[in-house]
Amino acid sequence: MRTVLKSFATYLLLVGIPLAALALILHAGGGLLAPAAAAAGAGPVATHGAPAMRLGLLLVQIAAVVIAARGVGLLFRRIGQPQVVGEMAAGILLGPSFLGWIAPALSARLFPPDSLGFLNSVSQVGLLVFMFLVGLELNPRLLRGRGPTAVVTSHASIVVPFVLGALLSLRLYPRFSDRGVGFTGFALFMGAAMSVTAFPVLARILAERGLMRTRVGTVTLACAAVDDVTAWCILAVVVAIVGARGGGLPPWVTVAGAAAFAAAMVLVVRRGLALLERRFERDGRVTQDVLGAILLVALASAWATETLGVHALFGAFLAGAVMPKGKAFVYALNGKLEDVTVVLLLPLFFAFTGLRTRIGLVEGAEMWGWCAVLVLVAVAGKLGGSAVAARLTGMSWREAGAIGTLMNTRGLMELVILNIGLDIGVISPAVFAMMVLMALATTFMTSPLLELVYPARLIRHAHADDEEPH
Repeated sequence: MRTVLKSFATYLLLVGIPLAALALILHAGGGLLAPAAAAAGAGPVATHGAPAMRLGLLLVQIAAVVIAARGVGLLFRRIGQPQVVGEMAAGILLGPSFLGWIAPALSARLFPPDSLGFLNSVSQVGLLVFMFLVGLELNPRLLRGRGPTAVVTSHASIVVPFVLGALLSLRLYPRFSDRGVGFTGFALFMGAAMSVTAFPVLARILAERGLMRTRVGTVTLACAAVDDVTAWCILAVVVAIVGARGGGLPPWVTVAGAAAFAAAMVLVVRRGLALLERRFERDGRVTQDVLGAILLVALASAWATETLGVHALFGAFLAGAVMPKGKAFVYALNGKLEDVTVVLLLPLFFAFTGLRTRIGLVEGAEMWGWCAVLVLVAVAGKLGGSAVAARLTGMSWREAGAIGTLMNTRGLMELVILNIGLDIGVISPAVFAMMVLMALATTFMTSPLLELVYPARLIRHAHADDEEPH
């Protein structure tokens, strides 16, 4: 009883009070005015070019992107970083912030503006498959048996950075937003962007460090799974609000439609998908017919959410989340799709993100100061909120620090959300550039900080403790 009361008090402190503060922030920001035009070119960067694009140029672009991504990724892995961090950095290097700066003629020939629309379309297909795989990896069983620690920590790791992001919006909105975007949409988006955790990157870090079967690993995975689902639900609301301002459906219609569709996927489609798992068990492999049916479900789900006014990526994620979670089935399906997606298609998304990221927009002491503030607030909210919650629910400071450090990994998921924000015009190119730098900084610091907080010797002890008979 005492443990339950302590967990409830911690939950009220780290979740209830910040949510009340969020309501006050949104009310206070209602009267703020954004600049007449966003700094240095407002609105989303154009992504649709002329259709007359030679296939040869696309093949050269893909080859250049894959070479850069694999090369920089392997280099980063040599210095103890996840390969995906290097691939993210490679995308920035191929953009105007590096290649366009040191070799503008080469950059213009390799990535002419009228080719970017098609490159973006190809990268979006890869991103749809990747989001499907992210949903596929989410397993409700992660949440079983984790107790108060997982519940309180997961909610605190969302609410605390979310509220801090919304609070920071009170200062960012008047400086960097566009009057076409309301404060509520901007603040909710910044909160969602601050609170996301890169579940796929996190899972790979846990596996590489041997943390999967420790208490730190299981609690962190459970929290990250909740974070991903929550962040995408919040993002769906933000897209609905911004879309309504642009002449789309009213937000409540979009949100209600998305909720009804999600319920149908969980209650109806999920049962039908169980037939595919039984077919897999009978055949002993994922046949082409089964794979084709699964991809059709993912594409149909993506189309439905895009039509509803949310985003196609939400539908792909939802399709993966409702897939059967049998270990052999998930492993086999993942094996069919992951390699081509990660090696060939995802680097195209990193490159496209890099081509949209103009670090030159972050100029002057004031903007670099705001960039530093974004990083500090992101770390304080995510790492601090997660660590304090874990500590107050009974974990040691070492374990709590490790959980906070891991939850602070934003990586690819942050870039996905930021690109959506730029596409719908809720953030300006300048804010986009600052947030991309924040995503790189917080992801890059994960491995060295984790080694400092929770070194390998403690991981060995954790395994020994878990293997002791109880």
